[in-house]
Amino acid sequence: MLDRLIKRLTGAQEAAPEDREAAARVAIAAVLVEAARADEVYLESERAVIDRILGERFGLAPGDAAALRAEGEAAQAGAVDLVRFTRVLKGAIPIEERIEVIVAVWRVIYADDDKDAHESNLVRRLCGLLYVPDRDAGLARQSVAQSYRAP
Repeated sequence: MLDRLIKRLTGAQEAAPEDREAAARVAIAAVLVEAARADEVYLESERAVIDRILGERFGLAPGDAAALRAEGEAAQAGAVDLVRFTRVLKGAIPIEERIEVIVAVWRVIYADDDKDAHESNLVRRLCGLLYVPDRDAGLARQSVAQSYRAP
């Protein structure tokens, strides 16, 4: 199944309607992994945040969330760029959910307490590819940044 999804995500095969949700799940996981790896350091704290996000979003048990993250890691490792993932997401989820993906990306970025230019650039590219308006992208960043600030 993973091979079939990776082929669909990489454009080698068109996704059937019944597999659209599964492809979107893997695409979201891959985008989150991309965010975690953007600074070239992939920490356990980032993996834990990804697992938590996937579990919350899809109602998954911890082991299932970790398995989905692993699928995302494999898809991300085999991808040349983000376009394949964002194309799947644009076709599978409405703008409101794409904004939620941007919020999730910011959560992963802030997980290691070290936001850098590569990560900010990644978010700008994702927003452009997902057609997320600048205002919504800024609000997403602000909401996550506020939750990571010390009280």
